[in-house]
Amino acid sequence: MAAKRPSGSRRGLTSKEQMAWRALVRALIVAPHVLDADLLDASGLNMADYHVLVVLSEHPEHAMRMTELADRATYTPSGVSRVVERLSRRGMVTRVRSEVDGRGQVAQLTDAGYEALLATYPSHLRSVRTRVMRHLRGVDLEAFAAAMNAIADETI
Repeated sequence: MAAKRPSGSRRGLTSKEQMAWRALVRALIVAPHVLDADLLDASGLNMADYHVLVVLSEHPEHAMRMTELADRATYTPSGVSRVVERLSRRGMVTRVRSEVDGRGQVAQLTDAGYEALLATYPSHLRSVRTRVMRHLRGVDLEAFAAAMNAIADETI
């Protein structure tokens, strides 16, 4: 027996919706790999590493509980643990027990991590402008950001 479709789903995507959907899927597959490769070439950091460094750098005292870091970085707890472990081996982040309750773990951006972030920023900015932003000229960036955030919020 075939599964029932939710009401309203019998009609397929319009040709414009299909075009937009396929373009989004293609961009979601290609862009992360290209941006990741650019970052690796420039700094030896991948996008996950760089993103965690950015999130930590924007937090007071450049430190936060691992659970909060996972939430803010939009990673799973185990995913953020792997990234922090990798950054820790490179001396960019330390991981210590929380002074508040002694149970939770806190990730702390080190001076070396902050310096790596600052050193990487110019090349990453160039990559983002070249690979992404130049293709969005004329696009309402506030509406674009709102749509992308709505998609992300819906799937979290």
